[in-house]
Amino acid sequence: MTRTDHDGPHTPPHTTFRALFWLVAGLLCLGLTHPLANAEELDSIVAIVNDDVVVQSEVSREMAQTIPQLQEQGTPVPPPEQLRKQVLERLILKRLQQQRAKQLGITVDEAALTSAIQSIASRNNLSIEELQATLESSGMRFEAFREDTRMQILTGRLQNQEVVGTIQVSDQEVERFLQRDKGQLMPREQVRLQHILIALPDNPSPAQIAQAEAKAKQLIARLRGGADFAAVAAASSEGRTALQGGDLGWFEMAAVPSLVADKAQTMAQGEITDPIRSPSGFNIIRLAEIKGGVPGNVTQTKARHILIRPNELVADEDARIRLAQLRMRIVGGDDFATLARAHSDDTGSALKGGDLGWVNPGQTVPEFEAAMNKLAPNEVSEPVHSSFGWHIIQVQERRSQDTADELLRLKAKEAIQRRKVDEATDAWLKRLRDEAYVELRLDAANTER
Repeated sequence: MTRTDHDGPHTPPHTTFRALFWLVAGLLCLGLTHPLANAEELDSIVAIVNDDVVVQSEVSREMAQTIPQLQEQGTPVPPPEQLRKQVLERLILKRLQQQRAKQLGITVDEAALTSAIQSIASRNNLSIEELQATLESSGMRFEAFREDTRMQILTGRLQNQEVVGTIQVSDQEVERFLQRDKGQLMPREQVRLQHILIALPDNPSPAQIAQAEAKAKQLIARLRGGADFAAVAAASSEGRTALQGGDLGWFEMAAVPSLVADKAQTMAQGEITDPIRSPSGFNIIRLAEIKGGVPGNVTQTKARHILIRPNELVADEDARIRLAQLRMRIVGGDDFATLARAHSDDTGSALKGGDLGWVNPGQTVPEFEAAMNKLAPNEVSEPVHSSFGWHIIQVQERRSQDTADELLRLKAKEAIQRRKVDEATDAWLKRLRDEAYVELRLDAANTER
């Protein structure tokens, strides 16, 4: 399926060019790019994972990449031994995923890898040769970058097959989400805020601060228990809008008071903050309403496709050639739907002759959408590569549609699916770990089964 609720080309994680520089920077900091680094020390075995091993050089490289990323995020770097254990655990999970992919016959051949690297280079306005030169001039081997990219594609394909394809979202779940969190789905243009202030004098004493904070928390408990905000504000607020029920009015997002600017981006409609301290005292903010920018009219495309996934038996180039042959048959008069039922690896759409229904902008991965948008009605594309494999696509119709409600439902479904995928991926990784034989060699006594 091309839709994000099935096994089609939803957007997978990609290697970013900036991450490469963080890796290089970390390696330089640790001295690991120097050709005379102590090979014996770096290659000592630190973990046995089923019938494979993790060596010290891998741990060192992963730490080198992680440290500058944490620093950029403003996250304190853990003590070295703690960081080392966390990094080792991540490498163990990576090794287990490699092993599981091998069991399932999931591979990434050279053609797919080259295509992915070309895409990375293009996004950074570089040729592959320029990308290689840039990396190697910074001290990072291009082969190491290729293998990191291969691993990301591999784990993406594995998780799509093992986790993402199993996730289902019911209409009832979508309805409940929309009733509770509809406001979070809309791109925010304006918000209306309500405010209660529990004032503090200049230079307040610790006792005055504690008393004001306690009063603010008591009011919040009443409000979250169902009390009317305007009534509580009128009775208890010491702010200038108390007699207007604390109503601060509408704000463009760029003009939201700095006190609550970040929170206003993500708060749900009706949500009330915890006490916020300012020079004036303790503030309570309620997000009363949201004006959003859900687009009304969008161009929808009715499309169908045939997908062939490379695997242990089907090389990437073989998949492309097979699709090119199928395209020639379709152009020659063979029925698209019949061939899709017989050949497509997207089982969900294959049963419907490859039909994807009406597709909204942003509903498929970028490579698929870009190719689809170039097609005239009834035209069949050349083979198109995405993270899911190779496709041929046929556009059947296009229409302009008022899809505000439909888009909200789609966004709700995607939000629920993201949460479910995250939870299911964590559970799946835990199961892989629990079922594996893992022996840690952090020290002579530290082993684990």
